[in-house]
Amino acid sequence: MDLIYIGKVVNTHGIKGEIRIISDFKFKENAFKVGNKLLINNDEVIISNYRKHKCYDMITLVGINDINDVLKYKNESVYINRKDLVYDGYLDQDIIGLSVYDKEKYMGKVIDIYKTKANDILVIENKKRHMVPYIDEFVKNIDIENKRIEIEYIEGLCNED
Repeated sequence: MDLIYIGKVVNTHGIKGEIRIISDFKFKENAFKVGNKLLINNDEVIISNYRKHKCYDMITLVGINDINDVLKYKNESVYINRKDLVYDGYLDQDIIGLSVYDKEKYMGKVIDIYKTKANDILVIENKKRHMVPYIDEFVKNIDIENKRIEIEYIEGLCNED
């Protein structure tokens, strides 16, 4: 089973078994659809209702309508099986580990992706650590099959000292 981390249960909400999840997952609208199966604390659960509340993703689960039945999920990670998720684009875990090139010059491998309010940042490491905005202006091509990312280098973008 190829699991994708989509968030963390931070608390319960109300007395009818609703759980509060914090998630910055890029495709959470697809992941939190009614009827989707999730994995929480090694339990496979099915979403019966979803809504947004402030900065939280709120879900209720099929067959659960009491707070006492969801307390065991508090502070647990939430996963979805990759085959159950429909999305258009790339997951962060698909990008990490890919080799990065400026034309044919090897820049390093993606070791992390920082989340910012403006845009995500690719953290690339070789002998030095570089940070490249994860936007179309700089990231020109992502080839998951060949494990390669092409970037457009501009002066000052990478550490050169």
